[in-house]
Amino acid sequence: MRVEDELKQYILTELKICDVTLSEFKDEMPLFGDGLGLDSLDAVELVIILKKHYQIDLNNRNVARTVFMSVKTMADYIRDQQRVL
Repeated sequence: MRVEDELKQYILTELKICDVTLSEFKDEMPLFGDGLGLDSLDAVELVIILKKHYQIDLNNRNVARTVFMSVKTMADYIRDQQRVL
């Protein structure tokens, strides 16, 4: 399974998002604002998802803003971090 697809499943399930289906959730869809509509509390949950499922710590807010733009940017970050490890 692609990292993007795993992330979408984790986000929809763990953030309990019911108004967006997996097929509607596109890789490039913004996670915040007019996209998926996540808020700052959800950002904390995204950090937890990275730690829980990918063993990646993301503590820098500036980096997080870039990483959490979309599922694609999150997946790219995960792949980059896994190459480093």
